[in-house]
Order: sequence, then structure tokens, then C-alpha cells
Amino acid sequence: MRRSDDMDLSRRALRGRDLVVFSNDWDGDPLSKVHIMKILSRENRILWVNSIGNRAPRANAHDAKRILGKLEKFTQGIKEVQPNLFVLSPLAIPFYGSELVRNANRHLLRLQVLRAMKQLNFKKPISWSFLPASAPVSGTLGEEFVVYHCVDEFAAFADTNGKHIAELEDRLLRRADICITSAERLRENKSKINPRTVLVRHGTDFTHFVKACDPATQIPADIASLPKPVIGFFGLVADWVDQEAIIATARAHPEGSVVIIGKTTPDCDDSKLRAEPNIHMLGRKPYADLPGYSKAFDVALMPFKVSELTLNANPLKVREYLASGLPVVSTDLPEVRKVGLCKIASNTEDFVAKVDECLSEGPGPNRERADKIFNESWDARVEEIRHHVGAALVADGKDL
Repeated sequence: MRRSDDMDLSRRALRGRDLVVFSNDWDGDPLSKVHIMKILSRENRILWVNSIGNRAPRANAHDAKRILGKLEKFTQGIKEVQPNLFVLSPLAIPFYGSELVRNANRHLLRLQVLRAMKQLNFKKPISWSFLPASAPVSGTLGEEFVVYHCVDEFAAFADTNGKHIAELEDRLLRRADICITSAERLRENKSKINPRTVLVRHGTDFTHFVKACDPATQIPADIASLPKPVIGFFGLVADWVDQEAIIATARAHPEGSVVIIGKTTPDCDDSKLRAEPNIHMLGRKPYADLPGYSKAFDVALMPFKVSELTLNANPLKVREYLASGLPVVSTDLPEVRKVGLCKIASNTEDFVAKVDECLSEGPGPNRERADKIFNESWDARVEEIRHHVGAALVADGKDL
């Protein structure tokens, strides 16, 4: 195919269509899925179906609160959160338990989505699944095309029934007309089941995070007065985070501060982090405020344990740190190596040494450093997605 044909295909694909999207809850932190669908909603209508879960709920306060929240959202019906983007919070228990319960949930979810599609007058939609849990419903909604957009090795999450998730994913991969992956290792794995599997790596919200380099950007009060250097991390504190690397970094810089921005998952014990006098757990902050916090960082940390889960991951925060103009130290993960702009640590001792290198070479936000990631925008990534989906539609004899 000639380059001009490629461009024409991208221009015509995924425009004026109806998309039913199965993903995480819309009002959570803006992950890759949110960035992609916000862009696609400029020229398509999106029905975003909030999370139907990858794990069974537990008998604890966190899950009870989440269930109550979902019940409240369910009573609100379809909510238009921005032009062309509608959110449905379905009433469904994750697909666990007896076969009878799973079948009941499948019918319940399908009916709710079909009802929402009817309300919005969706015709021949494209269904777009970011979660394997949608497998029992994907392909049963009168879709013209099915996309599985895989951004994690879901069966490797510690708090899920890995065997069941793997079975659901296998079913979705076999049903999908195309599988889009965010990491090379994911592409290699998923293409064994679905040969029409492509790689589109994550982008970054450059214009948002580069504000860290702007003299006018305010540093929030809860970080502004902390002793320097400020060595920072933002994101979820979960079992895949290497707490030992963070603690070793804090102990190597007793004169400074290690700042963690983000919530801790219910199944993760962060007591060792909290016990360190110069580790400051500031909790989750609004997305809008992250450039201000990044501006206060001297070095940004990406300390993930190396596992099957993280070897398949493409951590979004790395590109966000880089767009903020920050030096970054990361554990050795394939997709971070591909970015090529981070210092890669081989063990805990090396992690601390690489942080020291960053501090001596030029700490804090730097616009020249930020500009190196300028071309990796979400708009550029969505154009890649348009091309791949368009090519698959044409190959299937579908009209663009």
C-alpha cells in the first residue's frame, strides 16, 4: 500500500461511527483508554461501559464502598460526560462463582448495553474491549467489528483468578477482528491466538505535563516546603511496586524527601514506606495538579518489580515524567528500554546509584529534556490506531 493510500485510510477510518467501549470506570485516573476515547469522541459517538471487573469482590470496606458507588451510578442511567461520550454504569457482579451466576450476569449486562444502545440510537457499532471480562458479551450486540485493546497481562494480576481471566481473554482474542497491544511482549503473546494483532505503544498528554517546565506553574503547598532533593513517584502503590528500591533511595538521602503521590491498593501493605521519616505519602491528587507536583520533583522514579505482569507493561507514567522534563530512573523493563530516555537500574543498589547520577547531572524539570518526547502524543497514537482498524475493516470488505 502506498503512503498516500495509508494517509487516506487513516483519514476515513473511525469517523462517524458508534463505539461501545468496555473499560475501567470513567471517573478513575485518566489511563490510556480515556486519552484514546476522548480523541475518538471528537468524530464518533462513544458508549463507555464502566468496569465489569476482573476479580470477585471481597468482604472489606473498600469493595463495599465500590459496590455502593456502582449502585448509585446505576440509578443515574446514561450520563453524557462530554460531547459524544456517554457513560453507562451497569449493574453486574464480576463473572465469577457458579455457571448459573455467570450466565445470569451475561444476560443482565447484555440487556443493559442493548437498552443503552437503543436509547442512543446506535446502529452496527464497533465494540472495543479493554478488559477480558467483556468476553461473554462482545460479539453479541449486533456489532460490525470487534476490537480487543490489550494493555496488560491481565491473568498475571495477583488479585484475580488468573485461570478464569485467561479463559475469558482467549475467548475474546478468538472473537476479535483485531487485537491492539501496547507492548511488544503482549503483541508476541496475543498474536499466537489472533494473527491480526498489532502494536501501538502508549502516547503522552504532552501539553499537560510540559507545564512542569513553565515558570507560571504553581507548586502545591504540601510539597513546596519539603527538604530538597525531592525524589518523586506518582501512580498506584500496588504489589508490583518495588518498595525496597524506594526505601533504599530515601535512606541514601536523609537530607531530602521521597514523595509518593497516589493511593495504595487494599491488598498492598505500605507500612514500611510510612515508617521511613523522609518518605511522604501525599495520597491521590487530581490529574490537573500533577504538573505542579512534577515541577517540585528533582528526579522521578519508576520502581516496578520485574515479573510477568511488568515485563508486559508499558508504564504510562514514564512518558508523563519525561513530558514533565524530569530525569527518570527505572527498573529494567522492555518497554522502558524502548523509550530510551531513562536511566535503567539492574538492582536496588544500582537504582540508588542511578538516582545520584540524575541529581549530579541536572535535576528538576528541563524543557529541552521534555521536547524529546514531544512527538509521542496521544493524537499521533490514535492516528496509528485509525490506520490499523481501517486496514482491517477494508480487508473484511467493510465500507469506510
